[in-house]
Amino acid sequence: MADMPQDLLEQTKKLEDLFTVDGETLKKITNHFVSELEKGLSVGGGNIPMNPTWVMSFPTGYETGTYLALDMGGTNLRVCEIELPDEKGEFDIIQSKYRMPEELKTGSSDELWGYIADCLQQFIEYHHEDEKLSTLHLGFTFSYPATQDYIDHGVLQRWTKGFDVAGVEGKDVVPMFEAELKKRGLPIKVTALINDTTGTLIASAYTDDQMKIGCIFGTGCNAAYMETCGAVPKLAHMNLPPDMPIAINCEYGSFDNEHLVLPRTQYDIIIDRDSPRPGQQSFEKMIAGLYLGEIFRLVLVNLHENRDVCIFEGQDISKLKKPYSLDASFLSLIEEDPFENLSETADLFSHKLSLTLSKPELELCRRLAELIGTRAARLSSCGVAAICKKKDIKSCHVGADGSVFNKYPHFKARGAQALSEILDWDPKSRKDPIDIRAAEDGSGVGAALIAALTLERVKKGNLAGIRDAAGMS
Repeated sequence: MADMPQDLLEQTKKLEDLFTVDGETLKKITNHFVSELEKGLSVGGGNIPMNPTWVMSFPTGYETGTYLALDMGGTNLRVCEIELPDEKGEFDIIQSKYRMPEELKTGSSDELWGYIADCLQQFIEYHHEDEKLSTLHLGFTFSYPATQDYIDHGVLQRWTKGFDVAGVEGKDVVPMFEAELKKRGLPIKVTALINDTTGTLIASAYTDDQMKIGCIFGTGCNAAYMETCGAVPKLAHMNLPPDMPIAINCEYGSFDNEHLVLPRTQYDIIIDRDSPRPGQQSFEKMIAGLYLGEIFRLVLVNLHENRDVCIFEGQDISKLKKPYSLDASFLSLIEEDPFENLSETADLFSHKLSLTLSKPELELCRRLAELIGTRAARLSSCGVAAICKKKDIKSCHVGADGSVFNKYPHFKARGAQALSEILDWDPKSRKDPIDIRAAEDGSGVGAALIAALTLERVKKGNLAGIRDAAGMS
């Protein structure tokens, strides 16, 4: 950056000061995070929902049987059949994807559940033609905010991901779906309704018994971990054994909605202000893939409009002015540019935004991408560190999934560095005590495993959080 003009050099320094989060700040955020997790488990509740999932144990790795899994995403519907053989931690999977038609997302409830039931029918007819089937138990990954008093039911709080189907919010989705299955004569029982993060925790623990936390770092962010019932005051009325495990789906994207500890910049404040739900999901808006490109774009627009800075001079920045026109993959490509002259970054700006950048401008953009990506990775570690501190976990594996974790360059290494600063690891240690690694398939294998664990509980007579135990025995 030696040959960078003074104005761009000064702005780069300002951006470094703005987006860098030091170890002491991370510790402060993590300590507040621990108290917010505890508040979420209390009777009064808090910003972080801390939803009990009614998954009451980790898998042993010796679960057996054949199960269906259904993953209802925003663009696709995935149907899986998962066979759990006798070998520990093994599974066989066959799966099919079906497109989720756009018109269904704003159609009627009957059309939505009818279409999903049709997809399941096609899958069964294709893979089990002319077979006489006994009841197939289904794990349903329904990753929309839902209240669950039982594992086999879920009341939709609100639609997300572009869905707005009338007559579903505030209602239990399981009977609606099962009614459509019954109409088609399909011998399928919804045994467990789960969130993808809980599925990630259980699927990862099935193949690796050191897994203690499941995380998603993608379009959104979330984590799930295993708590004990005695540490969940809001379940005290159920008189469950205090040492009985229960998986908690944190939904911690809403951490620090009061803005007490997160180091928000003017750009984070704009993103929140202009979002569909201002004041909500504060943590998520600083670290999730959906927002990283937008933070980058806002900074560049602001620099262009700053009279003291010469950037993109004399060029039309109308494409850059379009909100959410850049996503996290744009930043990934900039960070992955292997060339000294940043020629791939130059091509990217030219093709996507019709802008021609000088070498100093390219260097500023590269540094900005690094700063935003690093801040996201470092802040994301606060949630993992908070769970470890709350549960006094000194070493474990954490199963992580999501596009940012899997595809964003250096995300894992930057997150590990932050964990070591928050938890004061010995710098001479050869391996990380808390190791965040790629998760198993949570929405498929995880959902099937949770169905298997639920049936196992019914057999043992542990019916806490199961509504229709008779239909499962």
